[in-house]
Amino acid sequence: MADPRPKKAKICLCMFLCLLAAGVIAVVVGIRMRRRSSQHMKWNGMGSTAHFQEIVLERCYNYTQLVQPALRDRDCQKIREAFRNAFTSKDPCSATEEDYHPLMKLVNQTVPCDKTVFWSKTKKLAHQYTKVQREMFTLEDTLLGYIADDLSWCGDAGSHEMNYQSCPHWKKDCSNNFVSVFWDLLSKRFAANACGVVQVVLNGSISNAFDGKSTFGRVEVHNLNPKKVHTLQAWVIHDLGKFPSDSCSGSSINALSLIIKQRNIKFTCQDNYSSVKFLQCVKKPEDSSCR
Repeated sequence: MADPRPKKAKICLCMFLCLLAAGVIAVVVGIRMRRRSSQHMKWNGMGSTAHFQEIVLERCYNYTQLVQPALRDRDCQKIREAFRNAFTSKDPCSATEEDYHPLMKLVNQTVPCDKTVFWSKTKKLAHQYTKVQREMFTLEDTLLGYIADDLSWCGDAGSHEMNYQSCPHWKKDCSNNFVSVFWDLLSKRFAANACGVVQVVLNGSISNAFDGKSTFGRVEVHNLNPKKVHTLQAWVIHDLGKFPSDSCSGSSINALSLIIKQRNIKFTCQDNYSSVKFLQCVKKPEDSSCR
């Protein structure tokens, strides 16, 4: 009778070789997929902010627990997940407002009437003002604005990873990138929800204090609801130590006034509004205009 052991040995050897081959194939495929996912598109803008997800979560918790505890019931984990899902695995130059709708539904925040502050080319000063006047809100004083302020983000179609090397530049690559679409949508909603008297801080040290191509000029002005907003107050602020280039009597402010009045909203303007001017003088008390 023939010894069955050589036959069994051959079978075991074949099974071992098959398993070894399968393992090698799996490793090769994994390496190729990893390489493919790391080969992101190259753009002209800065890449996604390092530790993006951690920053989003930390800011969300900080805002809902400390800055505005009335919003402590918001689910920051779901907000972070919805934010990431809005842009990952998608063409970074094909963003739509619909991509962000799940995120927007998670954050329903109402700014009280008479407390909305817009800004154009005066971000730092406007934020100094709302930091002192804590009942006032710029866009970045709302939850989503607070979370996303100064962050950059994008992914690639077919990849679950974020692109930390580069993201589309709004001018050099495409305007419908995920960062630009996000801020335009958030600005639109911020303006549409405003009510009562609203303010805008404008830079009078540049030639056009009101710029129709700015976010305020393109988006926010045209989304104010005349049924809810009855007055827009413009504060034209001049930088200390610089020669004024525009004022309430300038052509750009006249253009803004015309747009607002055509929308049946009252318009007023004040140069160097005292409460804002005071903030400038606190930082630079030696300036002659502060004496």
